[in-house]
Amino acid sequence: MIQVEHLTKRFGETRAVDDVSFSVGRGEVVGFLGPNGAGKTTTIRVLTCFHPATEGSVRVAGYDVATHPLEVRRAIGYLPENVPLYLDMRVEEYLTYRADLKGVAKPHRRAAVAEAMERCGVTEVRRKMVGHVSRGYRQRVGLADALVARPPILILDEPTSGLDPNQRRRMKDLILELAHEHTVLFSSHILAEVADVASRILILHQGRLCADGSLDELLATAEGRTLCVTAALEPTALEELLDGLEGCGAARVDAVDGGYARLCAPVEHGVDPRDEAFARLRSRDVALRELALQRPTLESFFTQVTGAVAPAAPAEEASR
Repeated sequence: MIQVEHLTKRFGETRAVDDVSFSVGRGEVVGFLGPNGAGKTTTIRVLTCFHPATEGSVRVAGYDVATHPLEVRRAIGYLPENVPLYLDMRVEEYLTYRADLKGVAKPHRRAAVAEAMERCGVTEVRRKMVGHVSRGYRQRVGLADALVARPPILILDEPTSGLDPNQRRRMKDLILELAHEHTVLFSSHILAEVADVASRILILHQGRLCADGSLDELLATAEGRTLCVTAALEPTALEELLDGLEGCGAARVDAVDGGYARLCAPVEHGVDPRDEAFARLRSRDVALRELALQRPTLESFFTQVTGAVAPAAPAEEASR
C-alpha cells in the first residue's frame, strides 16, 4: 500500500530525510519512531503530498505522489499532529462539510458521518462548536475527519496527543480495530503505545532508517538481556550455585523477604541459561519463586539505535 524507495528530502543544505526506503503492506499497523528532528514528520508530509521529494520515489495505493497527488490524497485519511479544524462550526456540521469535500456521495453522507463520530467517540458532542470542546475531543474530531471517507490508508501523526489515559486506551483499541479495514502508519512519542499496537516498527535517526521489524525481531537483536532468579537461599549460596552459567556476566545478588535471594546477571545475545540454572536449583531441591530471562524494552532498544534519550512517557504512564 505504501512504497518508499530512496527517499531524500532537502531543505537548502539540510537533509531532513536521507535515502530512506521501506514498504507498508495491506492491513499492517506500523509505528513510526524517532527522536525529535529525525525526519518522521517530513516523511509523512511527502507521503501525504504536502512536500515534494527531492530524490527517490513514493507510491501510495499504487499511485506516484509526484504525478497523481489527487488520487493519493483520496486514498489517505490523514491526522496531523496539530489538527486544523474550523472552530466556529459544530462537530457534526464540520464532519459533514469534510465528507462533502472528500467526495462522499450525498445519500451516504449522513451515515458516514454518524459512523465516524461513533467510532471516534464524539457523538455526544456532535452539537457543540468545535472551538468549545476539549483538546482531546478535537483530536478525536480530527480522527473522525480522517475516517469519514473510509480511505484504505490512515496516516496518523501523534494520534494520542492531548488525550487522557482512558482516551488513549480507547484510541489504541480503535487503531487495532481499524487494521481490519485500513493500513495504518502512525507516529508516536509514547513507546509503550507503539509496543502495544504496532505489528511493525520503523525507527528514523538523523534522517535515515536505522531499524525496521516487528517488536520481537528488533528486541531479539538488542543488548540488555538479563537472567533473574529468586530462590530460597542465602545470597552468597545462590551466587555460588549459579556461578559460571554459560553466557552470563557478573551477577548482582540481593536478599529479599522470607529467606529468599534474587540474582540478576546480564546474558550474552543468543544464549539462554535458564535450563542450566533450573537443573542446578533442582539438584539442590531449592524452592524457586522466579526464573526469567528478561528482554530489553522498546525504550532501551530505541536508545541503543539512536544514541538518544527515549521519548518520555506522560506522567500517568511513567507511574504505572
